[in-house]
Amino acid sequence: MKIGVLTKNPESWHSKQLEKAIIKNNAEPFFFRFTEIAAKIEKNLQIYAKNTNIIKEVPAIIVRPIGRGSLEEIIFRLDVLHSLERFGVLIINPPKSIEISVDKYYSLNLLKQYGIPVPRTVATENPEEALEAFKWLGGDVIVKPLFGSRGIGSTRISDPEIATRIFRALTYHHNVIYLQEYIEHGFSDIRAFIIGDQVAASMRREAQTWKTNISLGAKPKPVKLSGELEDLAIKASRIIGCKVAGVDIVESRKGPLIVEINSQPGWRGLQTVTKVNIADEIVKYVISELKR
Repeated sequence: MKIGVLTKNPESWHSKQLEKAIIKNNAEPFFFRFTEIAAKIEKNLQIYAKNTNIIKEVPAIIVRPIGRGSLEEIIFRLDVLHSLERFGVLIINPPKSIEISVDKYYSLNLLKQYGIPVPRTVATENPEEALEAFKWLGGDVIVKPLFGSRGIGSTRISDPEIATRIFRALTYHHNVIYLQEYIEHGFSDIRAFIIGDQVAASMRREAQTWKTNISLGAKPKPVKLSGELEDLAIKASRIIGCKVAGVDIVESRKGPLIVEINSQPGWRGLQTVTKVNIADEIVKYVISELKR
């Protein structure tokens, strides 16, 4: 049985971890990139990569970061995933959950509708509305790219003059202005790693600045989540539709808040502070889902 790993870098640390886990669980790893895919429409839809008929030969695919691309490229990649899913290929994570989680406004909007606590947030294309939102959010906000990860492009603003210049610059370049209230969090947050319907591992990320991304220098610390936080993280992941997810939680004075759901989470930092073999657990979950 082949288990596909769709990744931009088959030689990365995460890819190698998945490769070992797939082999350990008596399956054959099949690594391929989006750029190696050809989708053919004949009598029947056929999707190939590296001379392999994906629909017929690869029953499950683990999707690692889709990567950067033009609007056409991203839409095509998701179209391919949707097509494979319709033909019975198990996609982890499902393409719909990837679409939702990658859109910060959409995902937080959905979580809020289902009663999940999230930071106060405003999204607009209008710089005047953004300035009003800046004031409403207390004059201390985080401006984030609507689509983005690892804290790249996120900026904290507490000066109205700087806010005005940034908002106008963003609209000039046809960006949506996405604002979130700044939450005092002691320069730390929690990452809960969800596999299926349970928290497989978790960590506290401690930083020297308000950005707590491991890729930006934050240090992982082991943490045991309370039942309340576990339930919150699992519920949030389920609402978005993720089977594997990194759920980021900030502990505020008003209680825990879900800041973001990552549908293609890394776990290199987390792996250093947990005895759980995360790649192995992901692969075991995939195989169990195939057996169902």
